[in-house]
Amino acid sequence: MHPLMLHVACDLGPVRAVTAAVTATPYGCAAEFRIDGHLEWIVIPEAAEPRRQDNLWQTTCFEIFWQPLGGTGYREFNLSPSGAWAAYDFDAFRTGMRDAPVAEVRIATLRDEAGLVLTATIAAELADPAQVALNAVVEQADGAKQYWALAFPPGKPEFHSEANRALIVER
Repeated sequence: MHPLMLHVACDLGPVRAVTAAVTATPYGCAAEFRIDGHLEWIVIPEAAEPRRQDNLWQTTCFEIFWQPLGGTGYREFNLSPSGAWAAYDFDAFRTGMRDAPVAEVRIATLRDEAGLVLTATIAAELADPAQVALNAVVEQADGAKQYWALAFPPGKPEFHSEANRALIVER
């Protein structure tokens, strides 16, 4: 598991740590995200029918950005504890956004005394090798949001920046 860092503009809150991992699979990728902290002070979307849904980043969700090594286009996955998900392709930084083709996304969420674990398996064509970002948006009960990532570019939290894609993943 890789530790994610809290963006410097975010206040400390009920989350002690966020960790994440991703591996390439023959059919796409598998990921795990963990929030350690006081879940009672975090907004966690209720379990619902798994489906594609936009705007998941407006509350607690996890994200994977997958870019072919040396390429400019990338794919973004949004994964909600509710089971909802989204996938978008971009031609370049925030340019040419469209729904990405995905065969299947399976999400499982487990809560325990230490926090929340989300696991996801994604069946989709993904570049190999790739530079990958793992991110989290955590909404607190008071509506404040925390932004967590492997790395951040200078300035405001910007998950679409190539600077976030700190992992190299290959099969």
